[in-house]
Amino acid sequence: MTIFEVAVPATTGNLGPGFDCLGAALSLYNRFEFTIADRLTITASGEGADQVERDETNLVYQGLVKLYQHIDRPIPAIALHTDTAIPLSRGLGSSATAIVGGIVGGNLLAGSPLNQMELLDLAIAMEGHPDNVAPAMLGGCQLMASNQSNGWEFCDLQWHDTIAIAVAIPEFELSTAKARQVLPKQVSMGDAIFNASHLALLSHGIQTGKANWLKAGLQDRLHQPYRQSLITGMAEVQAAAIAAGAYGMVISGAGPTLLSLAPQEIIESVAQAMQQAWQEVGIKAITKCLAIAKDGTTTKQNP
Repeated sequence: MTIFEVAVPATTGNLGPGFDCLGAALSLYNRFEFTIADRLTITASGEGADQVERDETNLVYQGLVKLYQHIDRPIPAIALHTDTAIPLSRGLGSSATAIVGGIVGGNLLAGSPLNQMELLDLAIAMEGHPDNVAPAMLGGCQLMASNQSNGWEFCDLQWHDTIAIAVAIPEFELSTAKARQVLPKQVSMGDAIFNASHLALLSHGIQTGKANWLKAGLQDRLHQPYRQSLITGMAEVQAAAIAAGAYGMVISGAGPTLLSLAPQEIIESVAQAMQQAWQEVGIKAITKCLAIAKDGTTTKQNP
């Protein structure tokens, strides 16, 4: 019996000024196993296993269905097992891992008729935007922009080895839909210029590790000022992270997870400071020190 395993990394979107166009893959993974079976069966383990759908509404399965519909083949009956380490509705790309995992797993079961970029196009069509599925598939830190053909260009920003990452994940959830509802329909010319210049600076800071560029570049005016009200204690956590030596702190994706960048040698202290600050305002949170997942989605076949 052949089992295909697909590992998909967590992602963080936006990184401050890169709203809907910048994302990075993180070293925290959801893993999916696919086996041809007599009927659809879905099992789950790990973080949020009790929330995983066990029928055709499962997002991983829907990704597989999308793949088979695209290649115009009958949808096979499968046994699917999900082993998740990425919490749901926390701004770490859990839904993107499901979409990418299902599409890639379906491609493996079908004999790999599509290449990576064709799979990514399917994932973007299903997700609606590329800022999570692209880094989840490709790995690294990806800057994305539409091209003249209504497609996408992906620019892999080489993450400097000295820049470390700490995430603080609170016990409460925040849906992407709710986080988008608080955003304005229009912004001022000044705010647009501010974000354009700071995204350009952040891009160079990420690649060079230059502290001043990172500190300035992580600022944002398009989404974080509006979302802060949805994340209790965000100002306190940010102040604590910066006091501990972080370059800056941002909302991961739509939140509520908060993410700090800092020099490698102090990242543990920054993570502890973030957790303590949230605890002091009555919010339980777990912290993780993560690296950039350079390889993106990986697969293997057993036996």
